[in-house]
Amino acid sequence: MKSNGSILIVDDEKGQRDILNLILKKENYDIVDVPGVREALEQLEKREFDLIMTDLKMQGQSGLDLLEKVLSDDPQQCIIMMTAHGSVDSAVEAMRKGAFDYLEKPLERDNLVLTLLRAFERINLVRENRVLQKRIESIATIPNMQGEHPKMKEVFRIIAKIAPSNSTVLIVGESGTGKELIARAIHDGSPRRDKPFIAINCAAIPDTLIESELFGHEKGSFTGANAREIGIFEAADGGTVFLDEIGEMNVAMQAKLLRAIQEKEIRRVGGKVNIGLDVRLVSATNKELEQEIKKGTFREDLFYRLNVIRVNLPPLRERGSDIKTLAEFFLIKYSKAAGIAMDGISKQTLKLLMNYRWPGNVRQLESVIERSILMAESNYIEPEDLPSEITASGTLAGGINIDLPADGIDFESLEKGLIVKAMERAEWVIGKAAPLLGMSYKTMQYRLDKFEIEKPDKRAK
Repeated sequence: MKSNGSILIVDDEKGQRDILNLILKKENYDIVDVPGVREALEQLEKREFDLIMTDLKMQGQSGLDLLEKVLSDDPQQCIIMMTAHGSVDSAVEAMRKGAFDYLEKPLERDNLVLTLLRAFERINLVRENRVLQKRIESIATIPNMQGEHPKMKEVFRIIAKIAPSNSTVLIVGESGTGKELIARAIHDGSPRRDKPFIAINCAAIPDTLIESELFGHEKGSFTGANAREIGIFEAADGGTVFLDEIGEMNVAMQAKLLRAIQEKEIRRVGGKVNIGLDVRLVSATNKELEQEIKKGTFREDLFYRLNVIRVNLPPLRERGSDIKTLAEFFLIKYSKAAGIAMDGISKQTLKLLMNYRWPGNVRQLESVIERSILMAESNYIEPEDLPSEITASGTLAGGINIDLPADGIDFESLEKGLIVKAMERAEWVIGKAAPLLGMSYKTMQYRLDKFEIEKPDKRAK
């Protein structure tokens, strides 16, 4: 039978050690006993113990000496002091210095067992927190990108492989999946890590200004150009440029970007001199660029320049096993930031989180956990602390009954059919159809483009 935990007993009275051995071995604890501080430190060099029980007053060094030495090496080590009645004040002082509790001699069996139960509850909590902390530290280079799902492990493997190179990278994934975080991780893992990383969202800049933003401009080159300005490519020289939503860039600007990539130089708007640059280009899109090429809205030659290395980020609904891990990560992150003590997420809440489709992906989950911490009435996030769209989707998910055919389900056909039905019900208004499937407007538009779904009368023309 598995031990309830390991205990090191330190007492210079052999009779006391024998009694403790007898009682605690019956309670299924793994016991090692020694007569003094020197022997205790020798044992601690050999192995770790969950808990230390030490007499306060002993010949030679005292239990207080042991306490100070052990806690200086491991502040979270659990220590219980044992003391005679006349030394209670010293035991209280030991607790001020970090001891978990103290027991008065002669020890009472029931009190001893109860104290150990409380101590091991605390030990287990500390252990769980350590595991969570290690998990957070293990992904410190990619904040908010935890994942044990095979699809995410493949993403992490690719990042580790490609980061040291200078190759261009195309990151493909829905909004909220963490494309910029991946781009930063690639930069941080490269020899360029000490140079600038500059990100720009192509969809957020008007077509008339994007060339100036990327390449800079000379004074007087257009109305309002009152001074020379360098663009992000010059500012990031030696580092990395991240172009998010590259699929939104107009075709004319795509031609100029292609030239900059091929020639490794740019020319400021209104300038006459070519400027050589050394930058690594990472781009991202939530569109299927191959489909955009067919439509004539994206240059095929630029696509091949960008798509040297491709990283496909899965949506959160395709890696549901990571939802619990991410939710716990965000719980620690935001409860600490808000100064609110949270013990966890209830099982009912986790079930709702696991059942939801997460159209906004990891970004949406992060926002939900941050909000729920502030709304919570207890130390746990409960279902009533969640936004209504998540609790409603849980009710819906629980009420759906789908028979699985013997040859399985074609999920793409099923998804396409649901999208068509939602659009028909919403009279082909995307803004009305998207909420019916728990999607954002942008995600619904992406799905319509992916499946080439158009209004029937539009296809007939």
